[in-house]
Amino acid sequence: MKVILKKSMERLGGYGDEVTVAGGYGRNYLIPKGIAIEATPGNLRQLNSEKEAYLKKEAAKKADAQKHADKLSLVSLSFAKKVGEEGKLFGSVTAHDIEVELKAQGFELERKAIQLDDHIKTIGSHIVTIKVAPEVNAEITVEVVNEDGPEESKEEESE
Repeated sequence: MKVILKKSMERLGGYGDEVTVAGGYGRNYLIPKGIAIEATPGNLRQLNSEKEAYLKKEAAKKADAQKHADKLSLVSLSFAKKVGEEGKLFGSVTAHDIEVELKAQGFELERKAIQLDDHIKTIGSHIVTIKVAPEVNAEITVEVVNEDGPEESKEEESE
């Protein structure tokens, strides 16, 4: 089934793209949700006339998202955790921890926007990507330090 997308979808296409999808997916999901319309000559003409206004609106949204991403990129988070041997943490720093800390600093975002492949399990500085909008990402620095102070002081005490 051929449909014309009225909204951009990450794995399907952008606004105004004519794509072929499974019939059930088009009829039962895309069209009822307003994501797509059936690809007919009349619908194609109508969508082309609306495309310019849509693209201006999307450019404004992207500009706002970029401003938000620029502010977010200035953020540096610090977590104090208990550390075992070889700098490995007891526990880890998760996307939830990062989300809570960002909300405390006034940034409202969803946990799924935090692109963390695996929990942070070592001390040190880590770069975490946050997906602000479909094409806009921000990178924040997450610093994980020993809760009991620097490791060197522990090693000197044990000698």
